[in-house]
Amino acid sequence: MNFTRRMALIGAGTLIGASALATAFAPAAFAQTVEGIKSAGEVKIGMLVDFPPFGIMNTSNEPDGYDADVAKLLAKELGVEAKIVPVTGPNRIPYLQSGQVDVLVASLGITEERAKNVDFSQPYAGISIGIVGPKDATVTKAEDLSGKSIGVARASTQDTAVTNFAPSDATIRRFDDDASAVQALLSGQVDLIGLSNVVAAEIEKAAPGRYDQKIQLSQQVQGIAVKKGSTEMLEFVNKFLEKVKGDGELNKIHEKWLGSPLPDFVADAK
Repeated sequence: MNFTRRMALIGAGTLIGASALATAFAPAAFAQTVEGIKSAGEVKIGMLVDFPPFGIMNTSNEPDGYDADVAKLLAKELGVEAKIVPVTGPNRIPYLQSGQVDVLVASLGITEERAKNVDFSQPYAGISIGIVGPKDATVTKAEDLSGKSIGVARASTQDTAVTNFAPSDATIRRFDDDASAVQALLSGQVDLIGLSNVVAAEIEKAAPGRYDQKIQLSQQVQGIAVKKGSTEMLEFVNKFLEKVKGDGELNKIHEKWLGSPLPDFVADAK
């Protein structure tokens, strides 16, 4: 998959995630239990497959990515087979509430609104928005952006974050998507760009060792979701996450798919 294609998929996944849960859904009539899953011999796990590197379809046309590896580890902890069910941003919570999946490992950002409809585990992943530029560029504070040009995807989270942070004499150049902003950085059209750590990982693949994050502007954590009121299942998932954070397994998955250690704001969160 070429770089532009990867960026397009990331952008599409972000838009899908942002549009999710515009409508509140009624809680499920029953809670999921650990024993029920073990008796079934499998755990049905809902996962996005269009949000790389968290969720993709690999060359064998099977779900893969960060979320898939976490899902398989969870199934192993339960002692059952993992049945990964592809979901979309809009239908992932309805799938959980209707019993079509048992849990969601679907890049679901933890928000108060979503917590009205599902129960969230402690964070297992996170997305941060920051400013990225050439490794030899010294940028540690807002004043260092004075006179600089900064590329962002128009009307994105990073557009808002950079606009609020940068001094008035910085030039913010807005592009149609992350892929265009990244190409502007790589070709020297802008000095720096604002983007998520997910896209930053793709830059590292395209141009190893040339760029790094200068400033982190915001963070959003993602949780594993279970049906509302599934207290036992939630406790199991949280114990599982404490285990894989403690033994380094989750960090290995993060290194594999994002090319960097698990962020502290995820690793230390309970």
